[in-house]
Amino acid sequence: MADLVFRDVRLFSPGLEVQGDALAVTAGCVSWIGPSREAPAAIKVVEGQGRWLTPGLIDCHTHVVYAGSRANEFEKRLQGVSYQQIAAEGGGILATVAATRSASFDDLLASSQKRVDALVAGGVTTLDSKSGYGLDLESELKCLQVSKELKGPRIVRGFLGAHSVPPEFRPDADAYIGHLIGTILPKVEPECDYVDAFCETVAFSPTQIARLFEATSKPVRLHADQLSDSGGGALAARFGALSADHLEYVSSESLDLMAQAGTVAVLLPGAYYMLREPVAPPVKPMRERGIAMAVASDLNPGTSPLASLPLAMNMACVLFGLTVEESWLGVTVHAAQALGRPELGRLEVGAAADLALWNFDHPRELVAHLGVSFLEGSWVEGRELVSA
Repeated sequence: MADLVFRDVRLFSPGLEVQGDALAVTAGCVSWIGPSREAPAAIKVVEGQGRWLTPGLIDCHTHVVYAGSRANEFEKRLQGVSYQQIAAEGGGILATVAATRSASFDDLLASSQKRVDALVAGGVTTLDSKSGYGLDLESELKCLQVSKELKGPRIVRGFLGAHSVPPEFRPDADAYIGHLIGTILPKVEPECDYVDAFCETVAFSPTQIARLFEATSKPVRLHADQLSDSGGGALAARFGALSADHLEYVSSESLDLMAQAGTVAVLLPGAYYMLREPVAPPVKPMRERGIAMAVASDLNPGTSPLASLPLAMNMACVLFGLTVEESWLGVTVHAAQALGRPELGRLEVGAAADLALWNFDHPRELVAHLGVSFLEGSWVEGRELVSA
């Protein structure tokens, strides 16, 4: 007997041909797919009434754990002040670091949970949650432990200690990287699933990040080539990174190396939009090279305060030129690949039963419509997340 059966549903799994109108879940995994008339007996049955059942959405790049607000920076950017100028004046990441360091664990958890709940309401069942707003051992551990306590979706935790040089180490980025490697990394590795870094002129050089990546036993990911061509895509490929994220200014040479390494390109249209970047990620060259493209919200307090993955899908199509199919792949199969979790993001026997039930007429509607709630229910490993 199955734990859960969905009958009379339209099944959609990006990149796969799925036959049938029913799906069974046993022990947290998809155990059977076929016609409703042949569905196994189950402890619980959900009658789909012709609604669409898809893999739950995966937001593979967020900074959901933080304290404070940076809405003042939005106003500054409207007045022509650049991201780089704001950072040089002590704003940007460091403003959030100050607020996050001073926040209590309970307050940080409560504010972060609200943002998680907003993403879940849009169909997210797996959520990436990076640290990076602590930048000292105590605060980085606090952020990672808050991520562990978040309720609802599956949480994948990333250590982003190399997000910016904290005030107490400025301007000596080399010394801070040494501190990360010698003091912080050994303590945080048991608390994270991967190690991340920000390769940019306002953050860290490829040489500095290479030191960090060489020191970790965890999979790595990279914020790469967002504001300039810093060689981040090539660096990510060199270390076999799961993903390189942003990539507005990535070079053709770096794309060639990413294609060879199988590194996913994670596109973050929220940051592109908020910063009013003049250069978009080179989607056509990525497509021509067969580079898998994921789409994520990049939810953060300053450059992408975006708590809707379906809106990010729309923006990736309108601003970057993705197709509807590519945007769906970007929040399922390719997002799972960017997290190193191939069992997620697909409807097939043996896959994790992370599912979303929708009341749209066709999956393209999720991408085409703005501010419309289509979600009818969601499940993580067959456990109800949003009530159907």
